[in-house]
Amino acid sequence: MRRSLFGRTWPNVIAVVLIVFFIFPVYWMIATAFKQDRDIISKTPVFIPFDGTFQHFTTAVNAENFWTYVTNSVTVTVGAVVISLVIATLASFAIARMKFRGRKTFVLVIMLAQMAPWEVMTVGAYIITRDNDMLNSLVPLTFFYMMMILPFTIWTLRGFIAAVPKELEESAMVDGCTRTQAFVKVIFPLLAPGLMSTSLFGFITAWNEFPLVLWLNKEQGKTLPLWLSSFKTAFGNDWGATMAASTMFAVPVLILFIFLQRKAVGGLTDGAVKG
Repeated sequence: MRRSLFGRTWPNVIAVVLIVFFIFPVYWMIATAFKQDRDIISKTPVFIPFDGTFQHFTTAVNAENFWTYVTNSVTVTVGAVVISLVIATLASFAIARMKFRGRKTFVLVIMLAQMAPWEVMTVGAYIITRDNDMLNSLVPLTFFYMMMILPFTIWTLRGFIAAVPKELEESAMVDGCTRTQAFVKVIFPLLAPGLMSTSLFGFITAWNEFPLVLWLNKEQGKTLPLWLSSFKTAFGNDWGATMAASTMFAVPVLILFIFLQRKAVGGLTDGAVKG
């Protein structure tokens, strides 16, 4: 009986420890955003800011070009996600449904591209952008972000399309639909979980990207990750404003995850194992 109770208890204890371990940095960021300056630099940690302030949020929002950087981040992130979904949907359908020469090689290239660290393209991206006189432009940044998330999107959607029975598509074509109409009316609606999971992954990846925008864009072409590093004073980093800005930066991803979490988790699992 004791062994059975111990066997049920220790996994829960480990789970609680891991949850606290991963959540505490997030809590500390949010708590610091509301602390007074004296509590932030105090040698004695202040875990709960009873006399909190919104001054750090005001400082972050009133920072120079804040709304410009918000617009830049939303533009490149949404643009990269939408373009990658369109391309990946067509590519994954071709891989899952069509037989053509070099199909296996193409799939292998996608897997290798997914495993390769995307930082390796930083130098090449800079040279291409510089030679085409497009530094500080959002267009190449959107394109490179799309390249970063495209392999994962193709691989995941391929699994979903392969999981859809061919008979559904063939039945629609027998009823008079063209192959395009069968895809749009039958297959595409069934891809909702896959589209949600891949769009969430792509959004997080592009939203948080820092090194590439550091190389390619300055001044008016900055995005929010680069903006977060700008809170400095004559005495050093303004940690209160930095934490407030980081909290606001994390809110869109948190909201998106809350709305898509069920579909996203199921989509990641199903798309990875089917097909």
